[in-house]
Amino acid sequence: MFVDVHTHLADPIFEKDLGEVIDSAKKIGLVNIISNGVSIETNRLTLEISKKFDIVKPALGLHPFLIKDLSLEEIEKEIEFIKKNSPIAIGEVGLDFSQGIDEKKQKAVFEKFLGLAEKLKVPTIIHSRKAEKDVFEILQTTKLKKVIMHCFTGKLNLAKKLEDAGFSFSIPPIINHATQFQRLVEEIRLTSVLSESDAPVLSPEKGKRNEPKSVKIVVEKIAEIKKITFEEAQKIVFINFKKMFMK
Repeated sequence: MFVDVHTHLADPIFEKDLGEVIDSAKKIGLVNIISNGVSIETNRLTLEISKKFDIVKPALGLHPFLIKDLSLEEIEKEIEFIKKNSPIAIGEVGLDFSQGIDEKKQKAVFEKFLGLAEKLKVPTIIHSRKAEKDVFEILQTTKLKKVIMHCFTGKLNLAKKLEDAGFSFSIPPIINHATQFQRLVEEIRLTSVLSESDAPVLSPEKGKRNEPKSVKIVVEKIAEIKKITFEEAQKIVFINFKKMFMK
């Protein structure tokens, strides 16, 4: 059994063949797909998709890229919407300092979402590009333990600190050629590893659309790096998923 803890099925690229994408995922043994909202619009579409397909579960949030055009009032309203709709996780949320977007506003919004995760008692799926240290510092002010660092590209010494704090890392399919993710998996414990696709981006085949089914590649590479069987890696990642998401 496979799991995808971070994908974006509400992306327009899946509009015409989403059913086929889900069927392909089921054929390789995918049993849970957590589709992450990133905006007001995709949060609603993610909920619709989760009602249509039994293996899809909704994570709702606002991507740090997409808060720049929202007022604090609109953000608060969306947080209330998310609260009422009981998602399986809060995500995708976090900080991204790579595009010059107001860092102070990002931090304020991120803290609001972490507070929401605490209230709902659900995991948080975190984006942390060029802001890993700030994310860690903010997380230390919370009581959150069920935290997933999505597609983490920070320094390995910080990854160890995050792991020691009890947090997990979701690994994308580009691990098949990206040495940064290979080194991350080498360094962290198997109990801290989850699989994600981040579809439709981060395809294991450059230039092609990514799909949830590519998490199989993640598990294969984890097994290779950790020098265990594919079956063992598959079992451990699924156990990690259950501990994170199943109450």
